Amino acid sequence: MREDSGAAPAANPSGGVARPQMPPSVQAGAMTHAIFRVARLHRMLAGQLLRRVGLHPGQELVMMQLWDLGPQRQTDLVRLLGSDAATMTRTVKRLENAGFVRRRPSATDKRATIIEATTASLALRKEVEQIWAELEDGAAGALTADEQDEAIRVLARIEDSLCQAAERHAPLA
Repeated sequence: MREDSGAAPAANPSGGVARPQMPPSVQAGAMTHAIFRVARLHRMLAGQLLRRVGLHPGQELVMMQLWDLGPQRQTDLVRLLGSDAATMTRTVKRLENAGFVRRRPSATDKRATIIEATTASLALRKEVEQIWAELEDGAAGALTADEQDEAIRVLARIEDSLCQAAERHAPLA
């Protein structure tokens, strides 16, 4: 005879699909588990939507910086987006291969590379903005304006806490 595992679906007050109960092994990190699930689903939806214009999640962030701020040093893009150099190099290379950016050496600093959006990328801008609107609606469409504002405040506080924790746990140089 099989024993009940206690994994009955949890009640969902929003009326959506019920989520399975959290396994005991992750109950000590309930918020971490929720963040992981939300981030995974958000990235999945972003990937599905961005695929329509030939981009992968994260590439649109680089394009947005270039469209809004103009040509940037690659190191500045790393800082602006909280990325690392290797990831940014791969992202820029893929965007360059797709014809959306071009790289050129800096006229003032021979060690720096300047990344700029191409004319071809400008055709993507409206589509990317529409995709972000769809993504926002998918993430927050069921929330009231007040709930959205509160969620943004709470997420900012979580981000601050995570930054502080990362600094405390950073390896010594």
